[in-house]
Amino acid sequence: MKRIFKKYPILLLVANMVAGNLFCNASTDTPSTPPSVPENSTLFFDSIGSTLKEVEVVSRIETKEVSAVMPLQIMTSAEIEKLGITDMADAVRRFSGVNIRDYGGLGGVKTVSVRNMGASHTAVSYDGAPVDNIEGGQVDIGRFSLNNLSRLTLAVGQDNDLLQCARLYSSAAVLGITTRQPDFKEGRKFSIETKIKAGPWGYVSPYLKWSQKISDKFIFSLDGDYTHSDGNYPFLIENGVETEKARRSNSKIDNWHAEANLVFPFSSRHRLDIKGYFYQSKRGVPGAVTLYNPVSTETLWGRDAFVQMKYRATLSNKWKIQFIGKYANGWSRERETGAQYAGGLWQAEYTQNEYFLSGATSFRATDRLSLGLAQDVMFNNLSYTKKDCPFPARVASYTSLTAKFRGERYELTANLNGVATSESVKTGKAPDSFKCLNPSVGATWQPIEDVEWNLRAMYKKTDRLPTFNDLYYDRLGIRTLRPERADEYNIGTTWLSGSLGILEYCSITADGYYNYVNDKIVAMPSTHNWRMMNYGKVQMYGIDLNAFLSFGIADNLHLNLSGSYSWQKTCDLSDKTASNYKAQLPYSPQHSGNCSLTFSSPWIEAGYSLVGVGKCYYMVQNTAPNILNGYVDQSISVGHEFKFKDWGLTLRAEMLNLGDAHYEVIKYYPMPGRSFRASILINL
Repeated sequence: MKRIFKKYPILLLVANMVAGNLFCNASTDTPSTPPSVPENSTLFFDSIGSTLKEVEVVSRIETKEVSAVMPLQIMTSAEIEKLGITDMADAVRRFSGVNIRDYGGLGGVKTVSVRNMGASHTAVSYDGAPVDNIEGGQVDIGRFSLNNLSRLTLAVGQDNDLLQCARLYSSAAVLGITTRQPDFKEGRKFSIETKIKAGPWGYVSPYLKWSQKISDKFIFSLDGDYTHSDGNYPFLIENGVETEKARRSNSKIDNWHAEANLVFPFSSRHRLDIKGYFYQSKRGVPGAVTLYNPVSTETLWGRDAFVQMKYRATLSNKWKIQFIGKYANGWSRERETGAQYAGGLWQAEYTQNEYFLSGATSFRATDRLSLGLAQDVMFNNLSYTKKDCPFPARVASYTSLTAKFRGERYELTANLNGVATSESVKTGKAPDSFKCLNPSVGATWQPIEDVEWNLRAMYKKTDRLPTFNDLYYDRLGIRTLRPERADEYNIGTTWLSGSLGILEYCSITADGYYNYVNDKIVAMPSTHNWRMMNYGKVQMYGIDLNAFLSFGIADNLHLNLSGSYSWQKTCDLSDKTASNYKAQLPYSPQHSGNCSLTFSSPWIEAGYSLVGVGKCYYMVQNTAPNILNGYVDQSISVGHEFKFKDWGLTLRAEMLNLGDAHYEVIKYYPMPGRSFRASILINL
């Protein structure tokens, strides 16, 4: 520990500063806004923390989404339920500017890239703590459940919360996952929620959540779900000039997920959350369907577990603090049979550990000026069963200093993010230490005082560190790799309208952007095999449009309409002499969009959604044989909640891929056609 403080003195400074704040006397002055409520939270406590209430403040969330300095999109659990969205990847692809890599079916890996910068440039946070994969750099969002979800957020640049971890400031975009808080009916100290979903291809997924109020200042909850499916759905796929009809194979999955939460609402100003998370899966890895051969023999076992603690407190009307501590363990095993392997079998096991500490404080210097300082320290290591494993370990320090100034009709933000890393290996030479200091600035301006119309602009510089696979993978990794350097520019406008007759609410956002990535890490062929290199230069530019309208047709009759559209061009600028110079990168459609319609009444809730993706190329050569056709995926959902004296029952039916579209997100990985699912939810 002494060596860490010696190497990263800023950590010692923050520790001393925060410790001093902890022991200072909290002011008894009443601030102008409730200091215990984070800017991005809808959770409120009474004066002694004895009652936990979940309050849905839809207009507040939407107002924040529209008025944010940096582009921000939000999706609530209510929207997800009404639209019949099936998994996390299906929900995230409703955001504009997002590309999902989906390798087919429930068992396929699913990663998210924002504005075509690559999945490694997108950070994922789970209840405020970052989720990392030091081995490959890409987080499989398919392992996160929707059952206990409260909301999803996608921020380009970073969120507006001054108390977020410094690690999140270092990424080009942040996908935020927030889980539901325990909720109790009046007079009760417990609640139980159970749900079961069923569908074709052997799909069944039971879910159970139990919450208990042990005392006024101690709340416990436990939830878990299990998912099983053989996943062998029928498909149509083009092979040359013919269309092949077959059935997916090796798609069986068995997933277990559980979370335990301890909530300590000590008072309206102090709160401690402790979370335990466990996920285990066994899944067949469906291979590429090529040359009439859909057979795959690869099986993947995975286990991810973490324990995290978050303490947030308001010390006075000027000072707030946050501490986060986390330990995470990831284990995976791959096995594949085939004549191409010695003895007919190939298998490997990988284990990675992460230790994470974060301290953050915000200071309201004046009514207009706020400052934030965050310091994180992260330690990661990796081991695998191959005899040449170098057992790499990395210590990383993230420091973030933020200033926010709010005027009468404008807001300015500036951030300086510092990253320093040091690596060690047991065999060979370790990569050089790395240090960088990256700025970001943003501004929003309301030109007309009484009109909720804003103009905004943003610039941010980030570095994407090489993953352990980039550096150490057998015969592929290069230990002299430099981080990818990215520049983001965004300019946009937002408009928000109040009630106009039956139109209760309307918001529109439009953003144009330009991104440039230098020293992109790519795999390049060498004399005898492929090697990782800093070679690529890529530019991305495009437009994101979002609109939301809410209609109050009559009492208890509401209609919501939302939609988004993205146009993006992603060009390879690596080699001016190459045939693919300025060509569109693989799997980067120029056009994509979605729309949804939800209807709420005392008798029925219904939703319709459409996702459309234009054609793209699956190879670097932008030629006709390399075109991957676009698709339109439609879904409908209907449901009704029956309320009884002490419990509630919700029945819901969903029709997925209504038009039975046969398409691929990744070439030769066909997606499911039309399917039907039903669910039963009981609340006690």
